[in-house]
Amino acid sequence: MTNTAEIQCPRSITDEERARAQMYQLLGALLSGPPSSELLQGLASLKGDNTAMGSASRALAALAERTSPADVNREYNNLFIGVGRGELLPFASYYLTGFLNEKPLAVLRGDLTARGIKVSDDVKEPEDHMGTLCEIMAGIITGEFECDSDLSSQKAFFDAHLAKWAALFFTDLERAQTAVFYAPVGSLGRAFMEVEAEAFALQ
Repeated sequence: MTNTAEIQCPRSITDEERARAQMYQLLGALLSGPPSSELLQGLASLKGDNTAMGSASRALAALAERTSPADVNREYNNLFIGVGRGELLPFASYYLTGFLNEKPLAVLRGDLTARGIKVSDDVKEPEDHMGTLCEIMAGIITGEFECDSDLSSQKAFFDAHLAKWAALFFTDLERAQTAVFYAPVGSLGRAFMEVEAEAFALQ
């Protein structure tokens, strides 16, 4: 993977942590709204090895190079907004209970309060949106928030709010009927979440 954005880190982090934070930040940006032309240009320069994440990165780069902002905006709306609702509902409550705004959201809000994390007022969706959760994970890794940012703190947040549904959501995105540009985003997210789960299981 090549860097898609520079991350400002309040604390000193390793290259591995920086790469993880950048991946969470990228997934968060792609899921929180359709990518800008600048982000598409950055994605077009992604490189990848022969791993599952590398393969998905190459596929995403190829699509980013030939996808217009208007096309990806239309795809994003079909996937996540739609008329009434999109093809997918990227919320923990929905994936874990079948309904929106349920217990997983209340548990998350309690955890965020305990950690001193306040979601930006610009975020209109409930906090258990996958894009928001990825952005929060990036912030925990980099030490953006006042809470502990060590591996145990990262693992606790991942286990509580991502482990039970993240890979399933990204698999659904990978296979979604209206997903073209977002299909490799699903592949990349699924592979990354599987790597994260395996790494945290060793902690």
